[in-house]
Parts: sequence; C-alpha cells; structure tokens
Amino acid sequence: MKLIEAVIQKLKLQEVRDALDDMGVVDFMETSILCHGQKGQVMIFRGAKFVADVAERVKLEIISADESADKIIEAILSIVKVERREDCRISIRPYLEVT
Repeated sequence: MKLIEAVIQKLKLQEVRDALDDMGVVDFMETSILCHGQKGQVMIFRGAKFVADVAERVKLEIISADESADKIIEAILSIVKVERREDCRISIRPYLEVT
C-alpha cells in the first residue's frame, strides 16, 4: 500500500476529483492548507506596502494499492500541468497498516 500526498491548486480540485472518481478512487481526504515562501505580489493597502506570499492550496491524501499508485500520480500530473514547482507537489510513502 502507498500513501500519496498531493498539494494542488484549488482551481484544479474538481477536475482531479472527477479523474479519481473515473479511476474508482472514491475514498480520499482533502485539506485546505496555506503555502508560504512563494514569490508574491507587492500590494499597497492604506499606504503600507506588503508582500502577498501566502497561497491557498488543497492537500489530497490517497491510500492506494502499489500497482495503482503510478496511474493515480499520472492522472493528477496530467490535470495540473506542472509548469512551476508551486503548481503541484506530490509525495509517496509506504503505508504499512490499514484498518
């Protein structure tokens, strides 16, 4: 078993949900997260300048069988069309126990 963690843009969430549903993956977790450290826009509010360096993303956690993990990752990457590192981050870990 594998645990796939994917951090994606909120705008792509419904497309990823639909693709996972088509593959038969119906049980996964979604979490709204804030990502720091990205180059942001300099904005002025009431005369004060600040940098908007926080982006809201969605983290998906999917537990899958070893043989289907690669297909799930390819489906996610094809939808989010990674052009920059911030667009999608995926980590894969072994999942030792399922109850």
